Amino acid sequence: MSIHGNRTRYMMPLGTGGSESDRFAQVADKRNLKEAGKGSIDDVAYLMEGEEETLRLESKTSPEVVEEQATWAGILPGMRVADLGCGPGKTTAVLHRLVCPGGSIVGADISGKRIDHATAHYAREGIDFVCRDIRLPLGELGEFDFIWIRFVLEYYRRNALDIVRNVTRILRPGGILCLIDLDHNCLNHFGIPHRLERTIGKCARVLEEKFNFDPYAGRKLYSYLYDLGCEQVSVNVSAHHLIYGVLGDVDDFNWTKKLEIVSRKAGGAFDEYGGGHEEFMQEFRKFFADPRRFSYTPVVSVRGRKGLVDV
Repeated sequence: MSIHGNRTRYMMPLGTGGSESDRFAQVADKRNLKEAGKGSIDDVAYLMEGEEETLRLESKTSPEVVEEQATWAGILPGMRVADLGCGPGKTTAVLHRLVCPGGSIVGADISGKRIDHATAHYAREGIDFVCRDIRLPLGELGEFDFIWIRFVLEYYRRNALDIVRNVTRILRPGGILCLIDLDHNCLNHFGIPHRLERTIGKCARVLEEKFNFDPYAGRKLYSYLYDLGCEQVSVNVSAHHLIYGVLGDVDDFNWTKKLEIVSRKAGGAFDEYGGGHEEFMQEFRKFFADPRRFSYTPVVSVRGRKGLVDV
């Protein structure tokens, strides 16, 4: 039996994520989340949020890599797809090309700002964008043949399994669930000064404890599909970041911006730096610009089919 099984399409009208009704629904979702005792409105804040986050997400997204990963996962023309945590919509547009002719895709993200961007730049026939919190029920979106969650679960360390269980409710029996995330995120470097390595490690621990971030999300993905009874589960591990020699502009912007944002949120992790956060960032920039530096981050991809019985 193939991983995709027999394919079925489900069509339903959806409004654009930037509409007033969707913004109202998102506010209500946040209120319901707080009242349900599952978190607070503050928990909804995205760790990496910043003025240039949409640009960072777009610049680091390689259409070729997305296409390769989705093809490995079993995406096919005619499928109805959910891109959950779609960000500014670039990935959604790539996935849509892979389900044509005859397929459609819904991109959902917690950020109204990025849904507005996605709608303005990528919405077209067969692509809809909606603002949704994937920790909450998603039944109004209908059922899907293929669900894609890439670089999202790392921001929900304590909620990840619950999120995966929640989204499988809108995956039809026999449909494909694909989860992709980094492992040992930002922590693998050679040639790095010892105090810089220690401080980055301290920042990572603060982010785990205070911001629900998971630097080790990738290694856990297989267990989620296993625990939920998915069938025909496969795993692939490769290098997402592989940086050596002369530093490219995209890696420079992505890593510097990422470290600036998360290290500021880590607060008092800079006790080894007399000049505090500014001196820390100066040392990181010097290290990262050195062509002798070697940095890498593994990416773990898992895919599986939903069984006939929910767990």
